[in-house]
Amino acid sequence: MVDFSYTFLIPLIPLVVFLITGLLGMKWKPMVSGIIGTVGLLIAWLLSLYTGYEYFLAHTVEHYQTIIPINMLWLSFTNSLQIHMGVLIDPISVLMLIVVTTISLMAHMYSLGYMKGETGFARYYAFLSLFTFSMLGLVLSTNIFQMYIFWELVGASSFLLIGFYYTKPSAVAAAKKAFIVTRFADFGFLVGILVLSFLTRTFDFSKLTEPGTTIFASSAGVTFMGVSALSWAMSLIFIGGAGKSAMFPFHIWLPDAMEGPTPVSSLIHAATMVVAGVYLVARLFPIYHFQTPQVLIMIGYVGGFTSLFAAIIAMTQFDIKRVLAYSTLSQIGYMMVGLGVSGFGGDHGLGYMAGMFHLFTHSMFKALLFLGAGSIIHAVHSNEMKDMGGLRKYMPITHITFLTACLAISGVPPFAGFFSKDEILAAALESNKLLYWTEYITAGLTSFYIFRLYFRIFWGKNTDYGHHTPHESPWVMTVPLIFLALGSAFGGWIPFHDFVTPDLAPMVHKMEWLDTIPSVLIGLVGIFAAWYLYKKESSRPKAVVDFLGNLHTWAYHKFYIDEIYLFITRKIMFGMIATGIAWFDRHIVDGFMFGVADVTMALSGKIKKFQSGNLQEYAFVYVAGALALVLTLLYVFVK
Repeated sequence: MVDFSYTFLIPLIPLVVFLITGLLGMKWKPMVSGIIGTVGLLIAWLLSLYTGYEYFLAHTVEHYQTIIPINMLWLSFTNSLQIHMGVLIDPISVLMLIVVTTISLMAHMYSLGYMKGETGFARYYAFLSLFTFSMLGLVLSTNIFQMYIFWELVGASSFLLIGFYYTKPSAVAAAKKAFIVTRFADFGFLVGILVLSFLTRTFDFSKLTEPGTTIFASSAGVTFMGVSALSWAMSLIFIGGAGKSAMFPFHIWLPDAMEGPTPVSSLIHAATMVVAGVYLVARLFPIYHFQTPQVLIMIGYVGGFTSLFAAIIAMTQFDIKRVLAYSTLSQIGYMMVGLGVSGFGGDHGLGYMAGMFHLFTHSMFKALLFLGAGSIIHAVHSNEMKDMGGLRKYMPITHITFLTACLAISGVPPFAGFFSKDEILAAALESNKLLYWTEYITAGLTSFYIFRLYFRIFWGKNTDYGHHTPHESPWVMTVPLIFLALGSAFGGWIPFHDFVTPDLAPMVHKMEWLDTIPSVLIGLVGIFAAWYLYKKESSRPKAVVDFLGNLHTWAYHKFYIDEIYLFITRKIMFGMIATGIAWFDRHIVDGFMFGVADVTMALSGKIKKFQSGNLQEYAFVYVAGALALVLTLLYVFVK
């Protein structure tokens, strides 16, 4: 058997790069930091590919068993409740290693061109490496507390990246919003971890998810408010995942996070931070399925609602990065639905496999969409669709690669998204008809909004770009586009059901081509609708907007969810609750302390005359005090 202990180097390399570029980056030319960061990620990527080859293809691991090559004791609370720091190798951790290092490498390479000349270039690469280290540490964690540590590091490093342009008020506000919203969710995650560890007396994934484990037997009768304590724990843990993956109602931070550099948007919103919640649910899937199935159903419904809700909003946005942000929300919801409708053994685990498969394919085409958007913004210096049009003539490589990603996310065969999306629909059809129809409609909306974006950028009107004629991006930006386009085109042909299943055994599931026809048709309907409305400039889109009226207005304003949050925080929390607490603090708490101080000052003013420095007065006070003490004692004894 292969010794996988070398895998600790995969997260260690970006950590070392972070320290080098962070401490020494100001002492050399900025591009040196970019090259060091990119070369470091290239090595980590090659190690990840080697790990994937040895684990999945070299037949050195029987039935893809779970391997823990490194596991060191860090903290010990009791003999049974301990926290270790180590490395866990199994199908989904190896999958995430490949996904995270691939997208991070593409972002590092792409940034060499996109961020060239930016102030803080070395700082940018240091933050990228810190983020990558945090994410790799998260996916390799052997226990849930180790995961939580890296979970918080991911949040901190994403805060730094989103707020990279710290002189820009909107970027600072977006970074704070992301940090605060995810902190609320992460508090739920922490409480859930504490409850789960109290009930099971362990943090280790290997013990928590072991088939047939008896560690949950002692918690069977423990309830709170009529609900089992374990259900509360797993629901709270999911809240943490919902915050990181921007599930409703924690979704509000993700669109604003577009204020960060576009390669950051690709890294955070394609395959890393936002899929951490999906990875968390997948990691704890045996607990959700066997111990708290009602929570798993809830996860499916949250994912279904979020996917439809975000797709509707995406159809009305005009900032190309915001369209892609809401697209990410919708696709993450798809993955959650796959997990929510999944069984466990054999072909019953189709939903689990499909959800993780969609995580893989989505990482390719969504990273490609974001990097393609960055190439477009780099050329026209605007995020708005109204400033674009006819770009296919100026940017042929960006055009073809962007179109590839659009076809993939629309589920058009034989592109990658077709296979993973169709498997999720098949699993939902077998398990939950409501979620099936929700995702079926969402599939059509996805095709519409993504091709609305495509036609308005590359076709539509022939925009006059004035003195600044758009041109194709440099090779350091187009090479990642081509690489990701190949992954988006052919990634679906990987026999994923042989690699990633909930019970670590290959599935015998085969795609029924007749069942795929409806999902392909709904995608084509969405594409045709976008072609009809947006291929050429016309009055048709305005007519549709006028017909929809208030519905379009509500969707354009994101159903006023942000305004509701602002009302709750400013008017209720700050304006009412915080105001009363502040009054109590100022007048009661501070008033009491000021009163104590005033009394102390008054008494000190009265007695300070005894500190006159006159020896005769000191002798008089001493004798008088001694006589008073003697008389008091005599009185007590005589009485």
